[in-house]
Amino acid sequence: MTTTADSPPTPIVLTQKRIWLIFSALIGGMFLASLDQMIVGTAMPTIVGDLGGVSHMAWTATSYLLATTIVMPIYGKFGDMFGRRWLFLFAVTAFTAASVGAAASTGFWEFIVFRGLQGVGGGGLMILAQAIIADVVPAKDRGKYMAPMGAVFGITSVAGPLLGGFFADTLGWRWCFWINVPIGIAALFIAFRYLTVPSHRPKTKPDYLGVLLMSSATTLLILITDWGGKQYAWGSATILSMIAALVVVVAAFVMVESRAEEPMLPLWLFRNRTFVLTSAIGLLVGLVMFAAIGFIPTYLQMATGASASVSGLLLIPMMVGMMATLMTSMTAITRTGRYRIYPPIGALLMLAAMLWLTMLDAHTSMWVVSGMLFVVGAGLGLIMQIIVLVVQNAVAPNQIGTATSANNYFREMGGAIGVAIFGSIFTSRLTEGLTDAFMSHGPEVMAAKLDPGALVPSVVKNLPSGLHDAIVGAYVDALVPGFWYLIPGAIVVFVLALFIPQLKLSDEAGMVARGEAVLEEREGDEKPDAQLVGERG
Repeated sequence: MTTTADSPPTPIVLTQKRIWLIFSALIGGMFLASLDQMIVGTAMPTIVGDLGGVSHMAWTATSYLLATTIVMPIYGKFGDMFGRRWLFLFAVTAFTAASVGAAASTGFWEFIVFRGLQGVGGGGLMILAQAIIADVVPAKDRGKYMAPMGAVFGITSVAGPLLGGFFADTLGWRWCFWINVPIGIAALFIAFRYLTVPSHRPKTKPDYLGVLLMSSATTLLILITDWGGKQYAWGSATILSMIAALVVVVAAFVMVESRAEEPMLPLWLFRNRTFVLTSAIGLLVGLVMFAAIGFIPTYLQMATGASASVSGLLLIPMMVGMMATLMTSMTAITRTGRYRIYPPIGALLMLAAMLWLTMLDAHTSMWVVSGMLFVVGAGLGLIMQIIVLVVQNAVAPNQIGTATSANNYFREMGGAIGVAIFGSIFTSRLTEGLTDAFMSHGPEVMAAKLDPGALVPSVVKNLPSGLHDAIVGAYVDALVPGFWYLIPGAIVVFVLALFIPQLKLSDEAGMVARGEAVLEEREGDEKPDAQLVGERG
């Protein structure tokens, strides 16, 4: 590492107090990004209706997902090269400023632009928080910090939908974004004051061509999965041209990365067994689980008659299951240093959840559905954060950000592909099922003056029992076959998880290993505070 032409900086002393202050800054940023993702969903119908964008509603999610996925690897690599402090401050600032823009938007496409800019900030907050923790906390102790990070998602998953529905129904949807401003300012102040991690000047020129090609490939893949079978037929000239362009861009990216002095995504990482396995698991978990849980709220709304603002609470059992296994496993890993057993168990729970979900029918009680979702969450809790810890532990200290962002990147791409495939299956089967239901209950449909394209849970809930069960049954018949298609993916996750190697968890934080920090001197220590280690993996 080179910071100036003269001499390296004085290493930072990592006291326990400093670590907790840094951690508080990271938690503030993660809370900001996570709350926004959860709070906006329930208010989105109100937002697009007010801004006149109902026919383009999908872009509210696509713009954020696209921006987040594109910037993840950029934040990871540039954090390794330049340091993460100023990138984190930029991410908080960008997110907060974009929230102001979204709150003040007067037109739909203006709103979409600011949602994309929120994604630019949000992607950085997630990646940099995970990487900075690896910088200041050794892998063997990281579990007790990563568990609270996971708890942030649990808290916002409950509070977000409630707040989003409350704002949409009372103060106005713009408060879904105004609320980010004081939180963002507080997070920015805490980070500026306490996020004392070093910045430095890289020895080599960043791989800007690799950034451009990877961003282009990401954009093409997400748009193909988002548009294919919906806006354009899979065999249309538009989709086929985009697929051809994707192949060309990926080929060019591989060629550029093989020659770059400091590649955006080093190809040698794919010779690291742990990196390959955890990335493949992340992609498949994203594909299987995001596809599965992405459409369950729609079914639950129709089955229970719950409003959109309340439907998010129906996923609480899943969050409880996730938090229970996440905290239990992280505590055990911190105590024993053993992690191999947990991802295979998580994969088995995923498989059990998929098999159980295939038993859904129009009369399944909410208690049973809650049990199904609890198992889904329990499986996720044993995989998602653990594979991040595992891949960080398996790479060199100067590649922590790159490996962390790549793992998250593959998971996000898997989620985008899974939701697209599952969505196509679900939509086509639902259309067919609702057509049959309406034809077989013609008089009741006429009496209720139902519009197949404008079904809402509150209306369906009060329909005659026969028609109600037929409509809910159409949703079940559209949803359940998709779970059968996801089961092979869960099986592959289990098989891959069996081959994750058990490496000794590092007892040095990333900054200590890179010579950027020393541990606080403790009485009785026999080792030097700054002991450099060789590259791992």
